[in-house]
Amino acid sequence: MHIIAESFLNAVMVTGLVIIMMLMLEYINVSSQGRWATRLRSSSFGQVLLGALLGVFPGCVGGFAAVSLYSHKMLSFGALVAMLIASSGDESFVMLAMFPGKALLLFAALLAVGIVSGVTIDRLRRKPSRDEELCCEGYNVHDEDIHEHQSHHKGRSISNLLHFDWRRIVILAGILLFVAGLVFGLFEHSHGEAAAEEHHGHFNLFDEYWINLIFAVISVFAIWFTAVSDSHFVKEHLWNHIVRRHVPSVFLWTFGALLAIELGLHYLNLESWTSDNIPLMILLAVLIGLIPDSGPHLIFVTMFAGGMVPFSVLLASSISQDGHAALPLLAETKSGFVKAKAINALIAAIVGYGVYFLGA
Repeated sequence: MHIIAESFLNAVMVTGLVIIMMLMLEYINVSSQGRWATRLRSSSFGQVLLGALLGVFPGCVGGFAAVSLYSHKMLSFGALVAMLIASSGDESFVMLAMFPGKALLLFAALLAVGIVSGVTIDRLRRKPSRDEELCCEGYNVHDEDIHEHQSHHKGRSISNLLHFDWRRIVILAGILLFVAGLVFGLFEHSHGEAAAEEHHGHFNLFDEYWINLIFAVISVFAIWFTAVSDSHFVKEHLWNHIVRRHVPSVFLWTFGALLAIELGLHYLNLESWTSDNIPLMILLAVLIGLIPDSGPHLIFVTMFAGGMVPFSVLLASSISQDGHAALPLLAETKSGFVKAKAINALIAAIVGYGVYFLGA
């Protein structure tokens, strides 16, 4: 029951963060009449750079944003891989707490590897594959949205709350409950709490709780535009596109994957593995990185902090793993998930062994 409850809470957290990001991107796209999306699509390098920057941001929020953009055809496959390479998941919080200087060096290396890999992949993939046709309609602007924009946002008013719309009420209630969960620490991970206890009394802006709190404050923006937007935007963009299309698949796939992973790891004692054979440890780090979850990779962080493995093992683990960031991708496209993770693991092995043979 504990594993089921933990998996359920993590699935709610992942789904909530992903949907909040999608709601905000939907609002930005409609408000800009699609101009921001056009500019983003016009720069291949800009997409890769954005993907890598979102990935290197501590935690999984940036990764969720990148997956949301990719699933709506705003980021290329190379940009998606760049994000997965740059992302360290929730382990980034632990690394910043345990060895901040080396952690920043690691993040810089991940950013560089992600950008180079993403640009190379996009140049090799000249024609978009069918895997990139993900969302049913993407972030589209309707005729009603154009009319509203030309009318100086006439339909955007707090008075819209006075007109009963059950969809608006459900969305607002869901966001408010999710924000409350973030504020009260309902979705914090146990490894984050352990690191906090170890470094008690040290304020760290990049602690998992503070990142969640900052995101909760940002989510107030989603509450605002959901409350003041006209009925068309709420019904067609927020409800029919985001809630109905994405919430069920993201939650069910995330919950199922997390439950299966947690049950498997329950019978697998990673800490009993030896660090005597470094090439083998690099291979294990790459393979364990295929698991789309935060937690299993923490063993390599603690082993590096204790001087048991060199930097090459931590680097290979960090490139291969991406915390929860890939879970929404699994819900959107299974083949895209497999291809992205396979490329991720291949790059992790190449870079990890390369750095090891260079003596690091």
